[in-house]
Amino acid sequence: MKKIILFFIILLLLAFLGQIAVYLFYPDISQLKWQNPKKTAFMEFREKQWAQEGKRKKPHQIWVPLSQISPYAVKAVIIAEDDKFWRHEGFDYEAIQKALKKDLEKKAFSIGGSTISQQLAKNLFLTPKKSIVRKIKEAILTWRLERQLPKRRIIELYLNYAEWGDGIFGIEAAARRYFGKPAAELTAMEGAKLAAILPNPLKYHPLSETGYVAKRAERIYQIMVKRGIVIPEYDEVMTGPAKEPSPLEGEIQNPEAPIDISLP
Repeated sequence: MKKIILFFIILLLLAFLGQIAVYLFYPDISQLKWQNPKKTAFMEFREKQWAQEGKRKKPHQIWVPLSQISPYAVKAVIIAEDDKFWRHEGFDYEAIQKALKKDLEKKAFSIGGSTISQQLAKNLFLTPKKSIVRKIKEAILTWRLERQLPKRRIIELYLNYAEWGDGIFGIEAAARRYFGKPAAELTAMEGAKLAAILPNPLKYHPLSETGYVAKRAERIYQIMVKRGIVIPEYDEVMTGPAKEPSPLEGEIQNPEAPIDISLP
């Protein structure tokens, strides 16, 4: 009897290892160097949720290259989600250690501290359901993403497939939905507000003027100011309402009249 039980335990262990090992080779991540997925695993997961709830919805996403995304927004997202993005190789071990410590204190499983690369792996190929198995799969896929794609491509994919609200995927769709403009025109504060809701885009709204989102967005913005990414005075001038030019600032009223440029 003991031998039979041991045999089934070994079979289950082999099946478990096989389920995980397949992610060492599948899917073909190299195609992501030049191909943009039409639909992600996260999108399919949401579609199933909507169907179960009787909702006839589809994910709304508009692809844009990284060059057409406001640098302010890109930097705000990196500051908020993964400040070591350009330096690490897929994992922020210090953040993982802190997250594990919190889990032990709360006696709950969450394992936070995910990098942008880890979040991209989850968004593209997995689901938001939390489990040890999913985290192992996520780690394998993250390792492969980091070794086959340049950082610029990873952040480009992430910004285009991150969830920014119910049915809203990608920063272009989010910018148009919340601010009525393309992602290329997002200001530093608008980028900070979008970055602020990424931890829970179904719960938070970027236009909230009080509470968690407002405080987090202001903190992200102030970090950009401190690092010299944003110069408030310049930002205010560039985003403020345009004024009518005076005759001296606009066109010369009489182009044939001589202009006195001598000093007094």
